Amino acid sequence: MTNTNREVLLVIHPTRKDAAKFGNELAKALITKGFKVSTNRSDLVSSASEFKDSSNLEIAVVLGGDGTILRAAELVRGVRIPILGINMGSVGFLAEILEPTVEELIAAISQNRIKSEPRLVLSYEVIRGGAVVNQGWALNEVTIERSASQMVEIFLQIDNRPLSRWGCDGVICATPTGSTAYAFSAGGPVVWPEVSAFILLPLAAHALFNRPMVISPDSEIGIDLESETAEVSADGMRKFNIVKGDRIIVKRDPQEVLLSHIDEGLFTDRLVAKFRLPIEGWRGERA
Repeated sequence: MTNTNREVLLVIHPTRKDAAKFGNELAKALITKGFKVSTNRSDLVSSASEFKDSSNLEIAVVLGGDGTILRAAELVRGVRIPILGINMGSVGFLAEILEPTVEELIAAISQNRIKSEPRLVLSYEVIRGGAVVNQGWALNEVTIERSASQMVEIFLQIDNRPLSRWGCDGVICATPTGSTAYAFSAGGPVVWPEVSAFILLPLAAHALFNRPMVISPDSEIGIDLESETAEVSADGMRKFNIVKGDRIIVKRDPQEVLLSHIDEGLFTDRLVAKFRLPIEGWRGERA
């Protein structure tokens, strides 16, 4: 494949000036090398064309944080496109640990030196009166949370078997990718990305049994809303109001997301970098 047949999507954080600056430099260099470049923000990357569809894309390069990577996953939904996140000043779990130069990045793309790892994705449906009234997907998590001051009442089932009733602030259904996002902040376990599992985590549940659970990704989670109102949220971006009697079904989505790295992309290294874990002196070395 010649470079003239290769298209790169640049997904830019809308408010980070360093992301826009790097994006302009990268777009100009890619075009000089014969690549076609599109972007979600042509107002910030003037040399790239406005992104229209993902059918001809080779890779999506994200300049921003983990939230911008979630936006990229939304843009290329339905097409198995590698998503490469570039760290722009803060260490996220989904992006490169170290920011590559424009030359290093173009060399990696040109020579196909991008390492991709498939990530599990959740799908959900909201069923009301026997009909599906809303559906969607999430790379990180699907949450059901209260939309008023009072707690939300839910009835939880796994694989069509009753498990528990909770009066709580909400419940998080997370993927391993999402275990270091909202679920982590709420006290859930850190799950390595290659582990095939889902995390189920109640938020401030008034119950004796209120611990995080790790369940099979082939299981189906059923949640019946028994309070008046609540909200379903997917990755904190796609939201839907639910009412008493609604049933939410959460299960594995058939489509995976390809998160990519130039380096080996070891999750352990990202965990150490994110939390500045004390590893000095390990085997007599300084990290």
